[in-house]
Amino acid sequence: EVQLVESGGGLVQAGGSLRLSCAASGFTFDEFVIGWFRQAPGKEREGVSCISNSDSNTSYGDFVKGRFIISSDNAKNTVYLQMNSLQPEDTAVYYCAALGGSWITLDVPDYDYWGQGTQVTVSA
Repeated sequence: EVQLVESGGGLVQAGGSLRLSCAASGFTFDEFVIGWFRQAPGKEREGVSCISNSDSNTSYGDFVKGRFIISSDNAKNTVYLQMNSLQPEDTAVYYCAALGGSWITLDVPDYDYWGQGTQVTVSA
């Protein structure tokens, strides 16, 4: 069974950093695209970043503005999201998701599997 488990969320002050992890199991890791999404209360889920584990191509949401970096450790079946210069508007539940293939997309309906999410809270 495909499983995605997020970790690394927490409470930080504005300007601080967090590194989120997505540990994957139950599928061939390097044949999937892994994405990070976030959802704040009352808002639609939005794409943050994604990475193809076959060719290492990446994509970022425009709101990231160079602050976040996605990376993948295929030996550990884990994708990371390094988040720097965090601001209160980054507060949300962050989810990792997976789709089979190598194409890059940040569209929610394209993803097949989802983790349970990890809370990120940024205080002013």
